[in-house]
Amino acid sequence: MRILITGGMGFIGSNLIRHMLEAHEDIEILNLDKLSYGSNPFNLKSIEADGRYGFLRGDICDFETVKGAAKDMEAVINLAAETHVDRSISNPRPFLETNVLGVLNLLEACRLHDLAYQQVSTDEVYGPAPKGRSFKEGDPLNPSSPYAASKASADLLVNAYHETYGLRATITRSTNNFGPNQFPEKLIPKAIIRALLGLSVPIYGSGRQIRDWIYVADHCEAIDLVLRRGKPGEIYNVSAGNELENSEVVEAILEALGKPKSMIEYVEDRPGHDFRYSLDSSKIRGELGWRPRHAFGEALRKTVEWYIENEWWWRPLADERILHPTPWRLEW
Repeated sequence: MRILITGGMGFIGSNLIRHMLEAHEDIEILNLDKLSYGSNPFNLKSIEADGRYGFLRGDICDFETVKGAAKDMEAVINLAAETHVDRSISNPRPFLETNVLGVLNLLEACRLHDLAYQQVSTDEVYGPAPKGRSFKEGDPLNPSSPYAASKASADLLVNAYHETYGLRATITRSTNNFGPNQFPEKLIPKAIIRALLGLSVPIYGSGRQIRDWIYVADHCEAIDLVLRRGKPGEIYNVSAGNELENSEVVEAILEALGKPKSMIEYVEDRPGHDFRYSLDSSKIRGELGWRPRHAFGEALRKTVEWYIENEWWWRPLADERILHPTPWRLEW
């Protein structure tokens, strides 16, 4: 199978490419990435010599680039996106341009070349989950941030292309990912890096916000499975059932590093901060047989160890701007 993967130099994208090359011999991957701030060529240095892999620098907002890259492919998996909520609060425009207009370009290219399309989305499109309830695929979308609104808009476009043009499209919506190669502005790598540097570890508001965490390798297996066995027009929630308060996650990181809890600093909460996200992933489990293989504690320890052992990777990225306690106040 010949697959165009967009955003493949990023966190999830690079993990997905390595997973697919390891899992399938009969595969060719073209990675289209514009190498923005969240992209890192070192993420895929180890597979550069693999003849089944190719890289093309380009922006999904450029339709001619997208159309050319999609030629001779069989499927597109889209992971190219602006993803950080804090950045979307400071400056929403790039999120609408990449996450909506860029997706429109990809959908048009798939329509013209008759390709399958998979949109990698997020649990944030549903908005905050009420206590005791997990969202199912058919629940209404209720995004709270400009980032979530841009991803929800893209999901609706994907659905419209399936209904209008018969595009063979699927959507996966996952909970919070963590693991190696994650950009340092996200909660878990930021907490690890700041603690390693002897800095306080910021947590928004009360720290009691609840997220369901999934190890990136488990998410990649789900994406791969949906591409191959998912039903066109369907949405699949992907979750591991690791619902934890942000403060619990940071405390676990500090414990793994042998650091005191006194390093935690509670900072001003960001606007529109959803209290809880939760997904019901019984559909992908029941219909496709997917299950997460990594327990949270084990995966978090592996992640902490990776950042300890790979300072060369994160040190150039860990400037004050990225590690700022309240980045939503910055103008990116």
